[in-house]
Amino acid sequence: MLLTITCTREADGATPATDLGFLLHKNPERVQEFGLSYGTAHMLYPQATADRCTAALLLEVDPVRLVRGRARGPQSFALGQYVNDRPYAASSLMSVAIGTVFRSALRGDCPQRPELARTPLPLRLELPALGCRGGPELAERIFAPLGWSVDATPLPLDPAFPEWGDSAHLRLVLTGTARLADALNHLYVLLPVLDGAKHYWLDNDEVDKLLRAGGAWLAAHPERDWITRRYLARRQSLVRTALARLAELDDSDPEELGAVDEAPQTSEAVAEPDTMTPHTTDGNGEQPEPSLAVQRRAAVVAALRDAGAGRVLDLGCGEGALLRELLADSYFQEIVGVDVSTRALSIARRRLRLDRLPDGVARRLTLRQGSLTYTDSTLRGFDAAVLMEVIEHIDLPRLPVVEYVVFGAAAPQSVVVTTPNSEYNVRYETLPAGTFRHNDHRFEWTRAEFRSWAERVADNYGYAVRFEPVGNPDPEVGPPTQLAVFTRARTAAEGDSQ
Repeated sequence: MLLTITCTREADGATPATDLGFLLHKNPERVQEFGLSYGTAHMLYPQATADRCTAALLLEVDPVRLVRGRARGPQSFALGQYVNDRPYAASSLMSVAIGTVFRSALRGDCPQRPELARTPLPLRLELPALGCRGGPELAERIFAPLGWSVDATPLPLDPAFPEWGDSAHLRLVLTGTARLADALNHLYVLLPVLDGAKHYWLDNDEVDKLLRAGGAWLAAHPERDWITRRYLARRQSLVRTALARLAELDDSDPEELGAVDEAPQTSEAVAEPDTMTPHTTDGNGEQPEPSLAVQRRAAVVAALRDAGAGRVLDLGCGEGALLRELLADSYFQEIVGVDVSTRALSIARRRLRLDRLPDGVARRLTLRQGSLTYTDSTLRGFDAAVLMEVIEHIDLPRLPVVEYVVFGAAAPQSVVVTTPNSEYNVRYETLPAGTFRHNDHRFEWTRAEFRSWAERVADNYGYAVRFEPVGNPDPEVGPPTQLAVFTRARTAAEGDSQ
């Protein structure tokens, strides 16, 4: 199996591409070998000029030594230990080789050129064969949020027989500007995650490895929980520990870790915080099923698009989960995130990497501190406002004030509101009876209560309202999340102005 890392000279010509050798701690003029428990890693430079430098890590796997290691995972059946893709496709074996050969580079150590280690460089990473049972879409979902441009091409089972279709392998090319240490750590964590199988036994040290390699970026990744579960082979005790430590690293709100509004537990499932989704749909670990949080954001974005809302307010935006989705869609031309917590806004700014976004993208977003209990004339005139999982955090006596601020003073053309369906709580086996999904919730409504509130607000402020389920509806208790879309009736004056 093979990994190539290519660096090109920047436009200003100040940094020669061969500086890659300093970062990797490997001389471009030498070929080096490294012994591993399952084979040999070869490190060489097929090309090394001032304009373009390519480092290649070639991993030669000894199948006999690999079998002696009692490989686990999809190849653990008898014949599969001898006939498998381990010698050819990038997997946890390549991840271990990266950790061995590029140990100093992973840490970002470069005593001779410390400023170079901190400098983002134009990089191209290529894996000619990578195990990825989720296909190109999964590779895109995992690498694109880290700033990579992803080119994932499925490899056929046999080019001579195209009718056999594609294999579970990809040719993966990542291009972007990043620190080399970040790029290597992305691969170190995500190669075994995409492949879905580790060749060695996991213990508590794996959590420390994950935090060392992924702590700087994994906490803010939209697929954080799924990545953590796959990396730790779904060892629930390890997963809980890792997610708790990631939340601390990212200053996350406890709701992100301990709330139970992500997916119900089944009788077969091991009890765990429900935010540890997405889980698999077919039992083979091939395709992640979106968590309820992901489905909720997708439903909100779809409702905004259906409403033709190019200018959007995210009221109670928190740490920017929805803002990330809106920024990724060029349909939304102006986005304003409002939250009462300056800490939450600071985290959102960091998670969205506003200081690294292209100017054209960053200009579309404004973050603003503000309270929903005070009117703000600058929020008037937007196409739509979103209250996603917000109203249940407001004391009921204060809710009428928020209704006026949003529907009366700001008066956007559309308002999208989501809130938990309290009837669904009985499906959460880990949630004690009579308690809310999160300790900051002031109330949680049934479907009838939410409908009654929404219809009253619509009548009071001149809106029509419709309701949609979010998540898989239960035939007895309905969906886990309820969504309402309010549409303001145009006045005669507004109609004449069109």
